[in-house]
Amino acid sequence: MTSEHLPVDPAAGPVRVLIADDEALVRGGFRVLVDTEPGMVVVGEAGDGATAVDLTRRTRPHVVLMDIRMPGVDGLAATREIAADPDLADVHVLILTTFDHDEYVVDALAAGAAGFLIKNTEPAQLLRGIRVVAGGEALLSPGLTRRLIARLTARTASPRLDPDALAQLTARERQIVALVAYGLSNTEIAAELTISHATAKTHVSRAMTKLGARDRAQLVALAYRHRLVEPPDPGP
Repeated sequence: MTSEHLPVDPAAGPVRVLIADDEALVRGGFRVLVDTEPGMVVVGEAGDGATAVDLTRRTRPHVVLMDIRMPGVDGLAATREIAADPDLADVHVLILTTFDHDEYVVDALAAGAAGFLIKNTEPAQLLRGIRVVAGGEALLSPGLTRRLIARLTARTASPRLDPDALAQLTARERQIVALVAYGLSNTEIAAELTISHATAKTHVSRAMTKLGARDRAQLVALAYRHRLVEPPDPGP
């Protein structure tokens, strides 16, 4: 674990994964799953949040699989510390937990997590989630998005925007922000608008820059808070 300055670019090699969970059996199961998947490699394991942050700085993974409830420094605090470190800007945290509670989701995304999955997710979905997050996109467990949006718009995780910032968005960028808010990935946006994946990604990045959004989750919150799209009914 001496690869401090390896380029954090999934296209340049295998997706590097760090596993943070206080249960050794859980870490072992995830390690076997990830290490046997072509194009992925586990670069370290941590049993608590403090160790996870330390190993993240030393191994520079593309993705950290982070449990929420761990002794000492928990997963949310560790995620917050990783997200606040400019040297770790290319590291993406994917929260894995047994708790499907809205407050955990909102807190995790507010802390800087790029995604959220429940531990009983199918293996194929987990592996797909790792690749999605490694590619810089947000990921939410199926069924959580609509409830999450309603809560994100009511929380302080997204700042109020200056009207001038909204005015900077082009018509196409507004259209794409709406599609992001509806939960579409860059690939799905490209298919919906008949544009290239690279073009979709560029529009999303420009919209995030203009609105000052840290990540796609915050972009979603801003879109609903400022009525770029109408908030959905959160349902039961």
